[in-house]
Amino acid sequence: MSEANHSTELAPGALTDVPGLEVGHATNLITWTGCTVVLAREGAIAGGVVRGLAPGTRETDLLRPATLVEKAHGILLTGGSAFGLAAADGVMRYLEEHGIGYDAGGVRVPIVPGAVLFDLGIGDSAVRPDATMGYAACQAANSKDQSQGNVGAGTGATVGKILGMGRAMKGGLGTASVRAGRLVVGALIAVNAFGDVVDPETGVIIAGARKAIGRGFADTRQAMRGMLIRNVLAHTNTVIGVVATNARLNVAQANEVAAAAHDGLARAVRPSHTLFDGDTLFALAGDELEAHQTLVMDMAAEAVALAIVNGVRAARAAGGLPAAGDLSA
Repeated sequence: MSEANHSTELAPGALTDVPGLEVGHATNLITWTGCTVVLAREGAIAGGVVRGLAPGTRETDLLRPATLVEKAHGILLTGGSAFGLAAADGVMRYLEEHGIGYDAGGVRVPIVPGAVLFDLGIGDSAVRPDATMGYAACQAANSKDQSQGNVGAGTGATVGKILGMGRAMKGGLGTASVRAGRLVVGALIAVNAFGDVVDPETGVIIAGARKAIGRGFADTRQAMRGMLIRNVLAHTNTVIGVVATNARLNVAQANEVAAAAHDGLARAVRPSHTLFDGDTLFALAGDELEAHQTLVMDMAAEAVALAIVNGVRAARAAGGLPAAGDLSA
């Protein structure tokens, strides 16, 4: 299967290395779907950038600069395609019950942007994340979580689908963080890409479309050049996630960090940001220290690339699809 020997060691760190954040998951390993929440109980400056052309999102307009509300209290990453956005109702209910949200005069309204990925092709398409699952993910949230692989929003994730699901591989949820002194930038990414996942250091494919005949990878970029791309798998892919930092940023800067984080996506997924993907990344900023925005942007791209690779290396075979983590080096 492998084009070359590659390490299965995971990059260190997690999104929860950023102070003030909690991560929780709800996972259904029978129907192969789930959701993940990132909670910022005190609120965090938020931004978000959609680069894929087939997105499924919630509350992204309020993340633009110059909008009234600047902070988010939670981010939802979920399977279930557009149906999965129902899980946000459970996140909203949990946060409201805990008195968390934007003070709208007598009532607190939790701000919970979210994004979906399509996992209806691997398990039971009639079962999707709902409000109960979103609430359960919040109940499980904690500041130490480092779960990866077939968990939460990555439960039914797959990658490399140009030759159909029968030649695809298992994707997953990955997390990582990078540091520069006291500055920390973390990422949490659900990897469900149309393209292949590569090791950014070597360019070697580690998970993706498998050859129709024989062993090895088809290389999605090369396959596109030699075949008619069909729309049969349109809207069935996406990479969604969150980057966060303890650096002090405003909304405009948080949006620039989210945009730079997509550079990391492009380093680890090829091709990325396609017509068939809904690639969406959110950014959260704390208030712990001052840091140059350029440094934060560069670290965000690195953290995202590491988290994507972690996500497929931590995944395990499911739904008849092999996973990079199960392959011998």
